Amino acid sequence: MLHQDSEVKTMFLKGYLTVRHIAKELGLTEYRIRQLIREKQIRATKIGQWRIKPEDLKRFIRSRSNVK
Repeated sequence: MLHQDSEVKTMFLKGYLTVRHIAKELGLTEYRIRQLIREKQIRATKIGQWRIKPEDLKRFIRSRSNVK
């Protein structure tokens, strides 16, 4: 039973980004990414750990751009 739950979770989380991945890609600390999540600047879902949809990360980056 536990194995099946793990498979479902893995399938569900496919396509989500982790705080660690985003921090590395943006050159920020994991602490800063979590802070942005707490401040509701980056939308995230807590599934064991914070997970971010790629489109929510793109939305955050666009909101920080000086070009609209």
